[in-house]
Amino acid sequence: MSGPRVRAVGLAVPPYAVRQQDIKEFAACLFQEKLEHLERLLPVFDNACIASRHLAQPLAWYAAEHSFAEANLLYGEIALELAVNAATQALERAGVAPGDIGLVVFVSSTGITTPTIDAKLIQRLGIPANAARLPVWGLGCAGGVTGLARAAELAAAVPGRTVLLVAAELCSLTFQRNDFSKSNLVGAGIFADGAAAAVITADGQGVELLDARSTLFADTEDIMGWDVIDTGLKVRFSRDIPAFVRRYLPDLAADACRVWGLARRDIVHYVVHPGGAKVLDAYADSLGLPPAALATAYEVLAEFGNMSSASVLFVLERFMRVTPPRGGYGVMLALGPGFSAEQVLFRW
Repeated sequence: MSGPRVRAVGLAVPPYAVRQQDIKEFAACLFQEKLEHLERLLPVFDNACIASRHLAQPLAWYAAEHSFAEANLLYGEIALELAVNAATQALERAGVAPGDIGLVVFVSSTGITTPTIDAKLIQRLGIPANAARLPVWGLGCAGGVTGLARAAELAAAVPGRTVLLVAAELCSLTFQRNDFSKSNLVGAGIFADGAAAAVITADGQGVELLDARSTLFADTEDIMGWDVIDTGLKVRFSRDIPAFVRRYLPDLAADACRVWGLARRDIVHYVVHPGGAKVLDAYADSLGLPPAALATAYEVLAEFGNMSSASVLFVLERFMRVTPPRGGYGVMLALGPGFSAEQVLFRW
C-alpha cells in the first residue's frame, strides 16, 4: 500500500496576537450582567489550555456590533492574504514552483465569497489559469483532514499532478457582539484565526497518505454548526462533544483499523485537531494514549487556539518538524459539523 506525499506545510496567522487573559477580561466586560452566573462560566478561559491566540482585528474591534456584510468583507480580504502567505511558504519549503500546481483545494467555513478565494489565490501566486479548483465549505473543524483526503485522492487520480491544499479560517469574525449565550462565550474562549497550506504530490519525500475514512452520525446536526442570523454566522455546539468522543471513538478507530488491515498497536502516530483541551483529553482517554502521544496538538492549542480546519495542518507541520520519519503508521483525526468524523491513515 502506497500513496501521495505531503511534501511540505506552510503556516500563516494575522498580526494581532492576544493573550488569553486579556481576552478573558474583555469577554467578562462584554457579558457582565448579560449572562447569568457569569462567574461560574469564565473559568472556561482558564481551563482551555490556551496561552495566546491570533485575531483578524484588534481586540477593541469586537466590542462593537458589525454587520454580516462588514465582517464578511474583512474575511475575503484577510483570508486571501493569509492564504497567499501560507501557500507561498509551503511551495518554497517543498521546492515546487507555482507553475507546477495542477489543482487547488481551498477549505474554509468562516466566510462566504463568490468567486471563492482560490480564484484570487491562483492569480496572486501565478498558478496556471487552467489549474483545477475545488472549494470546500461547511466542514468546520473537520475540513483540514477532509481536505488532505480529497487532495491525496485527486493527486493519485492524475499522474504527475501536484495539488495545493489551503485552509483559511477567521473564526473571530463570526463573534456575535449581542449574543449572550453560553455557546458564544465558550467560542470566544477558544476560537482563533489562521491559515495553512500543504503541497501534495504522487511521489517524493514527506508524510505518505494511504487511505481515508469518513463517518456521518445520523441526527446529530445540533452538536456543531452555524445558525445564519441577520448579523452573520452564530456558533452552535454542544457541551457534550467530549462525552460523544469517549462513546464513539474507540469503535470508530477499531473499525478503521479493520478496514486497513492493521491492529490498533500498529498506529504509533496521532495527528489530531486540537478542538479544545477537553476534546484532546477525551481523545487520549478513549484511545488509551499517554499525554505525550498528543503533545503536538496540545502545543498548537496553547500557542494558537482553535483555528477550525487550519489547526490540524498546524499540528501536522509541527509533527513533521519534530518527529523523525521511521516508517510508522499514523492517523490524522478531526470532528466537525454533521456531526462527523474524518480520519486519514498515513505513514511517516
